[in-house]
Amino acid sequence: MTLSLREMAVDVLSTADGHAKTARSRQHAAAWFAARKAGGRLAIGRATPPDRPARPAKPELLDPRDVPRRRPGSPEGRIAILHAIAHIELNAVDLHWDLIARFPDTDMPQGFFDDWVKAADEESRHFNLICDCLRGHGSHYGALPAHAGMWRAAEDTAGDILGRLAVVPMVLEARGLDVTPGMIEIFRRAGEAQAVEALEVIYAEEVGHVAYGSKWFNFLCGRAGLDPQPVFLDLVRRYFHSPLKPPFNAEKRAQAGLPPDFYWPLTEPV
Repeated sequence: MTLSLREMAVDVLSTADGHAKTARSRQHAAAWFAARKAGGRLAIGRATPPDRPARPAKPELLDPRDVPRRRPGSPEGRIAILHAIAHIELNAVDLHWDLIARFPDTDMPQGFFDDWVKAADEESRHFNLICDCLRGHGSHYGALPAHAGMWRAAEDTAGDILGRLAVVPMVLEARGLDVTPGMIEIFRRAGEAQAVEALEVIYAEEVGHVAYGSKWFNFLCGRAGLDPQPVFLDLVRRYFHSPLKPPFNAEKRAQAGLPPDFYWPLTEPV
């Protein structure tokens, strides 16, 4: 029996092990794009995503304040950075599939689903690339504690697709554009070519994910006759729980469709 796209999404969200989750994600993405290439389409369908995605027993999830600080000057510190990145990428897999499944009553064009299936597939590959780096250090995903708050944005925006697009790709993923160049330099100075190569792939492809968020946020605002900039600022202040922190990667943010007046006003507490 062929699954609908939203049933595929729920299948990914219901899979606990990280490697099994990303394998399911890549399998479903391949099926989606194979159908598209053949000139057909799989049904979008309807399915009920879980409130929280299935997670492996490890890593232990801690309050953000309790996660040990990462000191990049040592091999242990760089392992901790890689572990944190793997955790982010695995959460991103779930966030993108959840976006596909979560809002069935909002009519969206085919391209919306193409974009987010592609993003989920790329995040799955990113997770596996970083896990390969961890194995090169004799470690693995789950060996260290991780941030427990990453699903909060999904929970807070579960009833608001505009809020989800604003907070996840346009704030959280945009932050990756700001910090990834510095991480690449840390691993380059340490002579860790595998990590540098993986992070450069992630950096290049995350621009597209932020751009998907901006594109579909602007699409929905335009369809509703709304001015995107004040709507964005209002939603981020409603759902994101701290000011944005400069410095910002203005060049990459602009490439992704985020002009400065979308983020600089959010650097000050309300």
